[in-house]
Amino acid sequence: MELGVYSFGDTQRNPDGTLRATAEAIGNLHEAIVLADKNGLDYFGVGEHHTTDMPASSPGAMVAAAVGATKQIILGSSVSVLSTDDPVRVFQQFATADAISGGGRVEITAGRGSSAESYPLFGYERQDYDQLYAEKLDLLMSINNADNDTARVSWSGTVRPALDNLAVVPRPVNGRLPIWLGTGGSAPSSARAGRLGLPVSYGIIGGTPSRFAPLANLYRKSAAQAGHTGKDIKVSVGAFGLVAPTKKEAMERFYPGWHNLNVEMGKLRGWPTPDKSHFEALTEAPRAYYVGGPDEIAERIVDLHEHLGHMRHFLQMDIGGLPHEHFLESITLLATEVKPRVERLLKNL
Repeated sequence: MELGVYSFGDTQRNPDGTLRATAEAIGNLHEAIVLADKNGLDYFGVGEHHTTDMPASSPGAMVAAAVGATKQIILGSSVSVLSTDDPVRVFQQFATADAISGGGRVEITAGRGSSAESYPLFGYERQDYDQLYAEKLDLLMSINNADNDTARVSWSGTVRPALDNLAVVPRPVNGRLPIWLGTGGSAPSSARAGRLGLPVSYGIIGGTPSRFAPLANLYRKSAAQAGHTGKDIKVSVGAFGLVAPTKKEAMERFYPGWHNLNVEMGKLRGWPTPDKSHFEALTEAPRAYYVGGPDEIAERIVDLHEHLGHMRHFLQMDIGGLPHEHFLESITLLATEVKPRVERLLKNL
């Protein structure tokens, strides 16, 4: 079981609640990735948002910077909002990072994105959501599957200009980049990932995580029906969480940021005022938030593994202005306390 972290960047707050510099948030994110690598975590994903409180707007640039400062951790997007980006540039950015790493440590997770801010920013219409994603995912896969010797790609569609035997470089060190399909729990997306033979990454932000078991089964069934087997047919899970020495400390640390995040998202999406009792319920097993001490978090990850058979579990910890020192401590505990516990528990299954 691989353990890791994902982040959209988290802008710190002043005592009066106002936001500090977004540049500081990017520096903090880089520091966190380097610490995760040093402590032996397996994976760090950089998500894509375009807001002042979540300013990690360029996963490719962040991964390229971090890969040169790390030695073993796998780095990727979580996710790249492919619908509003150019697949040629996404591939080139991550292939560049792959070259810097020496190969084998860089991945792309392609998604449609759960937020709408990138659509007006890059001049797209939200109603074209599905068509943009389907065609751009097809182009990204065409580029990735191109012959490394010629690097030539031909492709045509309706959402961007065609490519007619054009070189897309640099090429990945090992021939291809791992491309995951990211989804928040859509049955069609699960089936699509299976048909395409891509690994699937589920973002679970509410409810009971075990409810994703039928989706994981649908994914594996769709892959088998399409003739896809082997190492690329795998499942990962990203969820909210924070590790602290005790459950009480974890909840006290995580709640203020959760409240801040939900207030801000409520303004954008019309959500109701966040309720603390709702938060508390979501932190109790078997609900969606992995907030607690090392023993509880390890047990809950292994319990979900028995339902989903997932091979990677990673947590979004830094939300709503979580103090940076708490983020760094949680990363350390996940690597040094939770990871060995998970490994021991899995051996006893």
